[in-house]
Amino acid sequence: GLATSQAYGANERVRLAFVGVGNRGGQLIGAACNHADMQAAAVCDVYAPYREKWAAELKCPGYGDWRELLDKKDVDAIVIAAPDHWHALMTIAACRAGKDVYVEKPLSYTIREGRKMVEVARETKRIVQVGTQRRSSPMYAQLGELVRGGKVGKVTVSRAYRISNMAPAGIGNAADSIPPADLDWNMWLGPRPERAFNETIAPYKFRWWKEYSSQTANWGVHYFDLLRWLLGETAPVSISAHGGVFAVKDTRTIPDTMESIYEYGSGHLTMFGQYEASGNSMFPYGECELRGTDGTIYAGNRGYQIRQEKPGQFQEDGDRGEPVEVKVDEGDVTVQHMRNFLDCIKSRKTPNADVEEGHRSTTIAHLGNIALWTKSRL
Repeated sequence: GLATSQAYGANERVRLAFVGVGNRGGQLIGAACNHADMQAAAVCDVYAPYREKWAAELKCPGYGDWRELLDKKDVDAIVIAAPDHWHALMTIAACRAGKDVYVEKPLSYTIREGRKMVEVARETKRIVQVGTQRRSSPMYAQLGELVRGGKVGKVTVSRAYRISNMAPAGIGNAADSIPPADLDWNMWLGPRPERAFNETIAPYKFRWWKEYSSQTANWGVHYFDLLRWLLGETAPVSISAHGGVFAVKDTRTIPDTMESIYEYGSGHLTMFGQYEASGNSMFPYGECELRGTDGTIYAGNRGYQIRQEKPGQFQEDGDRGEPVEVKVDEGDVTVQHMRNFLDCIKSRKTPNADVEEGHRSTTIAHLGNIALWTKSRL
């Protein structure tokens, strides 16, 4: 087999190890298996049922400790879908071991960790693709060219939401308990403070605990990444946020209702709302909105619409722009995002969602949370 420092032939198989093979990890395995030049070399999970299921299905070894993968000569790259608080340590160690990395979003648990991940990726010359898969959507790439080219005039507002009516019971109210025998709870916690097991934390519900994640980081990062890409933005100049637990009675330590506002120096506001106590859609179409002086865009994974603007108070008559409707079938863009990762392992080109881009977008999410917890405008 070839080491990653050597050139790959076009059809050479890239040997991937998958770390964290529950919900999202399983989806990434599915995306990787669409490509004939991918070979599953190993799976790793702290929860035995996940590990055993995928090891059997992929006919490869299963590990309980991710560190055992670092010295394996038959692993070219590591796909990380472990919880957020593990991303930095795993990515940095993998890069230093000479492995390329596909790491799920949010990139890191803290801003400082994210910057360190970028530094180590550059130092070790590794390919690090972040799991913001919309970056591999041809439709969104085309839409970005339209937006940046002035198709809807000056865009002053963009927004997106995470909406789910979790009232009244939310993630539940389990008491702390003994961890299941087939879960390595100590390894799951890893770098986070020691605490008793709770079934509303692991394997999946950690996203509602600020000690491990948040919905602004989990969902918001997709939209912060998408919107700043479409608009050609890098980072906001001021951030504020409001919210709390208003309706849901569960063990969560993040809000059930939250709104964060990000102001860009170019004259633009991006808003992200996390509404987990009401479920009705905010938009007539799609998953995000961009409001321009000559039209409003509603875009989603099946296409986009541009709605005309009418002249407002004291302005000359005449419709602005023209209505546009574009429908696409891009299939699962995660499959294309994995394709881009495999191609970049071979070509050594910068991937669509490079670690620096992932860090910038994850930082936006963290700043929203910091503004909320500190009750301050940053």
